[in-house]
Amino acid sequence: MERREVRWERMFPDELEEAMDECPLVFFAYGLCEPHGPQNAVGLDALKAHAIACAAAREHGGIVAPLDYWHVHEHTGYATWSFHNVGEKRPWLTAVPAWHHFKSVCYQVRAADALGFHAAILLTGHYGPNWQDLKTVLSILQPHFRMRMYGLPDWEANRPGFDGDGRSGGDHAGKVETSLLRSLEPDCVDVSRLPPMDEAGKHFAMGKNVYESDRRIGDRMVRDEVRMLGEKAGELLAGYEGSEGRTPLTFMDIEEIWEREIAPRLPDFESLKMFHDDKDPPPPESIWYAQWQDGYHRK
Repeated sequence: MERREVRWERMFPDELEEAMDECPLVFFAYGLCEPHGPQNAVGLDALKAHAIACAAAREHGGIVAPLDYWHVHEHTGYATWSFHNVGEKRPWLTAVPAWHHFKSVCYQVRAADALGFHAAILLTGHYGPNWQDLKTVLSILQPHFRMRMYGLPDWEANRPGFDGDGRSGGDHAGKVETSLLRSLEPDCVDVSRLPPMDEAGKHFAMGKNVYESDRRIGDRMVRDEVRMLGEKAGELLAGYEGSEGRTPLTFMDIEEIWEREIAPRLPDFESLKMFHDDKDPPPPESIWYAQWQDGYHRK
């Protein structure tokens, strides 16, 4: 059976209108190009989030917005993590500072609301504390929109956890992420590139339990995530109260909300804190040092 197209950028106007009439829901997927072990393509974070969103839209309805590969990394605690898990190698990051990423999110949801979507799910495949800041940004924006919004890391949709162990299913280039990518984008995983199990080394931020990865585990996790996202979509759509009496926000409206309500809170964003402070910071000669000491210093 032919798979229904749900990717915004690949749809024709009449298809978009039909999909909107059937289910006025939009998925935004976010990720990053970064080291995920020698066995995974560097775009793992974004690839899995986008593929999960597409699977959810095909199952439950909705449209998937164009994928955003530019995400938070490299500064503050992310640099500490990279120093210890990647090392002094070319990292192939598509990184932007937190304030740039989250301002882009504001404009993206503005566009969706202006088009008339009733609900939006924002799914990030990139971990670290950025997902907490995504929730904060959406909580600030929500009173300004009729469109109902929810943001989450993909592992939140993976509860009760892989293998039914009651834990969230999240890791970094280990059993969970590698299994998910093997299920969703099999051409982007090559387990023949894995080093021998007893070979010491950082291995480009590879999770130690990666040897337990299995496509069938990934298939099960994808089903769990699609089910949870469908449930959340139903809740958001049911909470929509209509757009009567409200006009779409403008670019300048977003600028004002950003400067008045979000920018003053940036110093408290988890992404801009020195997390991983239990580990030694990058030394001055490290490629990660300059960004490690960089926080939010904009006037």
